[in-house]
Amino acid sequence: MLYYLFRFLEQFGISGSHVWGYISFRALLALILSLIISAWFGERFIKFLKRKQITETQRDASIDPFGVKKIGVPSMGGIIIIVSILIPVLLLGRLRNIYLILMIITTVWLGFLGGMDDYIKIFRHNKDGLKGKYKIVGQIGIGLIVGLVLWASPDVRMNENLSIERQGQETVVKHKTQACKSLKTTIPFVKGHNLDYSNIMSFCGQYKTAAGWILFVIMTILVVTAVSNGANLNDGMDGMCAGNSAIIGVALGILAYVSSHIEFASYLNIMYIPESEELVVFICAFVGALIGFLWYNAFPAQVFMGDTGSLTIGGIIAVAAIIIHKELMLPILCGIFFIESLSVIMQVWYYKRGKAHGVKQRIFKRTPIHDNFRTQDSQLDPECTYIIKTPHTPVHESKITIRFWIITIILAVFTIITLKIR
Repeated sequence: MLYYLFRFLEQFGISGSHVWGYISFRALLALILSLIISAWFGERFIKFLKRKQITETQRDASIDPFGVKKIGVPSMGGIIIIVSILIPVLLLGRLRNIYLILMIITTVWLGFLGGMDDYIKIFRHNKDGLKGKYKIVGQIGIGLIVGLVLWASPDVRMNENLSIERQGQETVVKHKTQACKSLKTTIPFVKGHNLDYSNIMSFCGQYKTAAGWILFVIMTILVVTAVSNGANLNDGMDGMCAGNSAIIGVALGILAYVSSHIEFASYLNIMYIPESEELVVFICAFVGALIGFLWYNAFPAQVFMGDTGSLTIGGIIAVAAIIIHKELMLPILCGIFFIESLSVIMQVWYYKRGKAHGVKQRIFKRTPIHDNFRTQDSQLDPECTYIIKTPHTPVHESKITIRFWIITIILAVFTIITLKIR
């Protein structure tokens, strides 16, 4: 709203109003504003949650080997993150931008879905929360909406990158003069960096383009569901999910900025996506909200984000990556989320396999994988066999969290570097 106000005032020569046209100014302002809102609103919201006894018992001394009791800590703190994102975006963003609209819809949709899960856990005292099938339906629903809008909207376009060789020695990267609908996406470690979904469906003959769009929508659903669930599983220790997601957000912000800048896109040999600079404003608000939330969520946590926050965070990361055609780089960038999900899948599969033969067996001491490092040997089932029993001495959760942050920083840097590795 402020963007349109100051752009209107610029017509009358109002001093300083022109700076609102700069994406860097609005993005940094969004980051600062979201951080302030998160810190200021967070304190008051936590007090409100305590007064209303909106709390959740996460774990106590019988589970935590270090005897850290976490009883009566307020939950649904994801509302702090959502509010801290939406207010700066609504004030500073160009609200007619299709990409910004999709990000706002994703935030509200998954925030509501996660909120329903937390509501059932807290107010109905059902620790299982919302049934898994309803969560999946909600995640598939927003994935389908995003995929179909990106398919059908005439505002979703890109200028494909073209490599032009000069005298066989120097390669200059230029972009097509006209923006158009495209099924290409960035893929790491491949010359040209592009993968075309329609080429994958080339066996469909003259219908390969339509089939390519169907594949793209299916991929969108899978990515949104996978990353959203991965973030949800990663939310098991104080500051873990918020810190990892803030780091991922910084990397996504860089990728969104270079994708929206034709000169940087040419230099990095990636697709130029007009109008995607508004994503930078949203992502900066996203990062600022998470950093402000960490003020209260760092060990020992004064508030938990709950599914209200974790499902929303994962969905935001997934949709932002899809919009800038970097969804195939998420297994690297969100490597921590991927490993967390994989550890749970492997554990369940291996346990059921043994159970079918009357054997109690597990791969890890506990999953998701971050819990494996905190579990001491005395807590293990003596009748069960474990493939991985290290470490034998439990690691404090604050150290595990920081080590996971470090890994995510390395993966984020590596993701950006892959743009120049081919």
